[in-house]
Amino acid sequence: MEEVFLPIVIVGMLFIGLPWVIMHYITKWKQSGTITNEDEKLLDELHYTARQLEERLLTVERIIAADNPDFRPVRDVRPEQSPYDISRRN
Repeated sequence: MEEVFLPIVIVGMLFIGLPWVIMHYITKWKQSGTITNEDEKLLDELHYTARQLEERLLTVERIIAADNPDFRPVRDVRPEQSPYDISRRN
C-alpha cells in the first residue's frame, strides 16, 4: 500500500502544492508592490539615525586625533556628498 500511496502524495505535492505556493506569493508580491507609509517612515528614521551615528564617530575620531598624534582616523575628511537630495522628504 505504501508503494502506491507515496508516489501519489509526491506527484500531488509537485503538481498541485508547488504551483499553489508559487502563485500565492506572486499574488502577494503584486499586491504589495510599493512600500507602505509606515515602512517609509521607518526608513527615514533609520537614515537619520545612521547620519547621527556617523557624525558622532567623526567627532570621536577628531577628539582622539587631538589627544594622540599617532592616531590615524579611518577617514581624514568628510565623505563626499551624495548626488541625491537627501533633505527632501516624501
